[in-house]
Amino acid sequence: MISFELSPAQQEIREKYRDFTKRWIVPNRLKYDELAEFPWEVVKAAYSEGIMNGPMPKKFGGNGYNIFEGALASEELGAGCIGIGIGIDANTLALTPLLLAANEEQQNRFFGQIIDERGVAAYCLTEPNAGSDVQGIRSTAIKHGDKYILNGHKRFITNGEVASFMTVFAQTDPEKGSRSLTAFVVPANSPGVDVKPRLQKMGQKASVQNEIIFKDVEVPEGNRLGMEGHGFLIAMKTFDRTRTGVAALSVGCARAAFEIAKDWTQNRIQFGKPIAANQAVAFMLADMATELEAARLLTWYAAWAYDNGKRNLSKLSAMSKLYASDVAMKVTTDAVQAMGGDGYSREFHVEKMMRDAKLCQIYEGTNQIQRVVISKGIMKE
Repeated sequence: MISFELSPAQQEIREKYRDFTKRWIVPNRLKYDELAEFPWEVVKAAYSEGIMNGPMPKKFGGNGYNIFEGALASEELGAGCIGIGIGIDANTLALTPLLLAANEEQQNRFFGQIIDERGVAAYCLTEPNAGSDVQGIRSTAIKHGDKYILNGHKRFITNGEVASFMTVFAQTDPEKGSRSLTAFVVPANSPGVDVKPRLQKMGQKASVQNEIIFKDVEVPEGNRLGMEGHGFLIAMKTFDRTRTGVAALSVGCARAAFEIAKDWTQNRIQFGKPIAANQAVAFMLADMATELEAARLLTWYAAWAYDNGKRNLSKLSAMSKLYASDVAMKVTTDAVQAMGGDGYSREFHVEKMMRDAKLCQIYEGTNQIQRVVISKGIMKE
């Protein structure tokens, strides 16, 4: 028998994150959208209340959530503010390679550091000429004795300027190219790490992104994650886990925009009746609600499939990210349209949600790349 009912424990997770979002994220979202600064006060509160690092094991300061439970949490964060939510969830992205590939000593050391500092980490994959094409990465980490010398240029790195350490992907043998891609943990204060000023963006302004230059950075061999040449596999397995989180953030954003638009159109009186009573607006709300439910169910299915070891996880996680982020863009845009001038103003927040939703179609692989992943998954079947 198929059931879509949440267990008491899952409902508790949802309520916990919904309550945190109501108290900490919603009251601060416009402030950080205007400041375009990392929301440290919210992140510190998230640590204090057990919100940070939910999918990480409890022994490493997390809550031990599976992917489905993590999606429940991310939806609530996204309903408050995707920018603040991704600042929290991007830490999970950066820590996932440690969960997948680090040995026990490395996990104790790096998870211990991030917990003690109540800090965040950064995931350094994208480069100026290697975004969706991970195999195009040109950063190098050449071994000299018991250390590697890292040189390269990373771009659009979330949490870059505030990270305690970075998970960096680089080639260890340029002649082998992407087959030598390897993952390393690089402390942010290492000599030779140059973090450039944050990117000025259209939306998700509470999330900071930077360019980072690595010049002759010495990385101890003990900071390498897994074997040389395993970096591409680590990166792809990371995305299999985290793309459903982006999908869930998107669902949360769409849900919040829909609820605002629904309430506004039911209370806006024109020609003697609520504008929601007009078929043109009512049908718009009907489409928004339908697409929102479909996006949530696909996200839940992709997360459930991962937790239950189903095959072709890359295809399902890509489907959830693709569809949910497209729905978020459409629903937030329709919310602005349905609310007219009020929707376009900052007062009702939906214009911010529309700006925020756009980036979900771009990071962790553009939605065009998700279609490539999906089509390859179909052929494998």
